[in-house]
Amino acid sequence: MSQRIDALLHQRLILPSEDTTPSGGRPATAFSFHREARIVLAADLGVTHARIAASDLGGAVLAERAADLRIDRGPVPTLSWVLDTFRELLAECGRPLSDVCGVGVGLPGPVDHASGTAVSPPIMPGWDGFPVPGWLGERLGVPVLVDNDVNIMTLGEHWAVHPEVEHLIFVKVGTGIGCGIIAGRRLHRGARGAAGDIGHIRIPTIDQVQCRCGYVGCLEAVAGGAALAARLRDAGLDVADGRDVVRLTKEGNSLAIRLVRQGGREVGSALASIVNFFNPTLIVIGGDLVEAGDHLLAGVREMVYGRSLPLATQSLGIRASELGDRAGVTGAAVMVIERILDPETVDRSFTT
Repeated sequence: MSQRIDALLHQRLILPSEDTTPSGGRPATAFSFHREARIVLAADLGVTHARIAASDLGGAVLAERAADLRIDRGPVPTLSWVLDTFRELLAECGRPLSDVCGVGVGLPGPVDHASGTAVSPPIMPGWDGFPVPGWLGERLGVPVLVDNDVNIMTLGEHWAVHPEVEHLIFVKVGTGIGCGIIAGRRLHRGARGAAGDIGHIRIPTIDQVQCRCGYVGCLEAVAGGAALAARLRDAGLDVADGRDVVRLTKEGNSLAIRLVRQGGREVGSALASIVNFFNPTLIVIGGDLVEAGDHLLAGVREMVYGRSLPLATQSLGIRASELGDRAGVTGAAVMVIERILDPETVDRSFTT
């Protein structure tokens, strides 16, 4: 015990505390977790925008940036911007690079978590197999963990808002559609990191719709933000992406409202089968389109509660994300914090 405490003190992960409880015996020494001992850098990269943050070991954001950034610029230009922004945030916090213990990155496509590389991402030209951990790690000198953007959003929402929930599904409805799974209070990635990719579930009623993955009839091809924006453009409206869809919905545009609600129904139809199979306690809906208000959630609830088994929905809650667009950077930081403070990782540091 003394050796472990000495090692944790040496790494400044704990500090002596003045709060002690008298025991009547030998005077006790209390220690407390030193959350400011290290800095974690986090990047949540979406299809068209990004959020970057620096946090302490307790997950509290110390500085952050948000910007419009297209992922199809390619890995080197995108990660160069991320690297420059990380340096700006460290300067803002007044912390040196040597205080950084790790970096977490979320990418908007399929990711092999073990290697940290994107695998055949349909909307990320040049990213397939690109060594993100190696590229950033060489320049920052710290471990770099990479996952898909929905998984880190799931981690963030569960860790910060619903830590008591054992079985949770997080659904991101943005440009595309994805799902993260918390099972037994742990993120379930599957064998290779592909768990939860509901955006490419085939919806039989829309077989004629082409998806960007190359197949037809995919959920996100009809209910994703890009698909809804395309339909509104076909109707003659000035719409670029999902955020414009949200803007029109908030302005009361009847066509936008109908499309968002129907999109919610399509998402809910896919989720109904997942609810019967997985039986979660809570479904959290995030992403740009959830900002359209109750229209999306109403469509989801209509189909989930109407098509799932009564036992599976008896105590099921469906609600909007509370972290909003900060769920990703929170989860990216948590991904690193959990790795850095994992007992095996701490044990290895004692012998190095």
